[in-house]
Amino acid sequence: MANLRTRFAPSPTGYMHVGGARTALFGWLVASRSGGQFILRIEDTDKSREVSGSIDHIIESLSWLGIKWDEGPDKLGEFGPYKQSERLKTYKEWAEKLVEKGRAYPDPYTPEQVEDYRKQAAEAKRPFLYRDHRPETTGKWDGSKPLRFKSEPKSYAWHDEVLGDLKTGPEVIDDFIIIKSDGYPTYNFAHIIDDHLMGITLVIRSQEFIASVPKFLNLYEALDFKQPNLATLPYVMGASGNKKLGKRDGAKDILDYAKEGYLPEAMVNFLASLGWNDGTEKEIFTVKELVEKFDLSRVQRSPARFDEDRLIWMNGAHIRALSIDELFKLAKDYWPVEAKGTDDQYRQSVLELIQERLKFLSELADLTRFFFTDLPIDDHLISSNKLLNTIGPEVLKGLLVNSRSELSKIDFSVESLKNCLNNLLESQDQKPAVLFSLIRIATTESPASPSLAETMSLLGKETCLKRIDNLIQHL
Repeated sequence: MANLRTRFAPSPTGYMHVGGARTALFGWLVASRSGGQFILRIEDTDKSREVSGSIDHIIESLSWLGIKWDEGPDKLGEFGPYKQSERLKTYKEWAEKLVEKGRAYPDPYTPEQVEDYRKQAAEAKRPFLYRDHRPETTGKWDGSKPLRFKSEPKSYAWHDEVLGDLKTGPEVIDDFIIIKSDGYPTYNFAHIIDDHLMGITLVIRSQEFIASVPKFLNLYEALDFKQPNLATLPYVMGASGNKKLGKRDGAKDILDYAKEGYLPEAMVNFLASLGWNDGTEKEIFTVKELVEKFDLSRVQRSPARFDEDRLIWMNGAHIRALSIDELFKLAKDYWPVEAKGTDDQYRQSVLELIQERLKFLSELADLTRFFFTDLPIDDHLISSNKLLNTIGPEVLKGLLVNSRSELSKIDFSVESLKNCLNNLLESQDQKPAVLFSLIRIATTESPASPSLAETMSLLGKETCLKRIDNLIQHL
């Protein structure tokens, strides 16, 4: 295992989403635990689908997650270059070796002819196999036509580090294109060459490639390559659990989570939990713990389900585990504009109060705005409260007038406020859900807040009394 080399090889065709990030993470965790190497390779041979800026986006996404690679496009090693578009000469050389061995040939058919063969197979109700139409003789390959691998169909049995022992018959193996007419290799060919030349010993990839493994095994044999260990990750399914996670189901850009104030440690924890556990009920892990515990043998064979509510909960748990100094540094760009100019000590005190309620950092502005400015009175806060909306405005006004009178007599320390508020419950014969909700709305213009006494103490006596006066006048 000390010699383990694995890789993440994305195509730059758009943003990095949950599925791709999980594949990268599992490869990095395996390599990190074993003391092996993790390689980042960019598979950019399909130029028609490449999206400008995607390579930088991939690097930024992995860097935010804390996934570090030992070799890659920006960290050259002895097996580079690490962009497939810069390795075309290598692919051509290996393709020519297959031609010389009689294991590859130029495709003589037009796309229209191939489509006719497909239709004929469909009409005959049999699967289409290109090898059924393999030409007996072909000319020399000059690059103007696609080059096809000449398969030798056979049965295969192999072991997958996640799915276990698998096998298949010869019927699934067919001739496939390895070099396109534009000179670029296909994925099916290029990644085999690169994995071999880069010394990759473990290939981790998504379930969508499982049907192609027999073709890969056939090609390994034709090239006399030693097969690396294979690990297939089951799909990440949408929240409903009945289809693969897609953009419509929440497969958004990983960097969107960064912008929203999710912690990278929480996202790594969440991604690791998609189809893996350590055999216990434990759900919250540090990155260090994941590196120490992660093992492919504990990856589930069934699909994982993407549950954004669980991600939110997990992120909140990681936020609560931070020291207030750590959280204060992370929160610097998320304060409401009204907080500008306030001193650090006050903002840190606000943060201490709301840390337990904070699920992601972009919530900070809405949760704390009332600490920095008087918000407009919102009648909906009372009308939407199931208890307050049954009480007439005159009664509510009376409750506030009496409460204001008693609150004006104390020093607004937390202890004094707790005693005063509890005494008001008795003197006004009210439930906390009525009186405290009313005072909270008056002082914060919010249906919920941290501890009422601590919130009012931090706001200060003058601010609280002024806001209560405003609501009294409004009522």
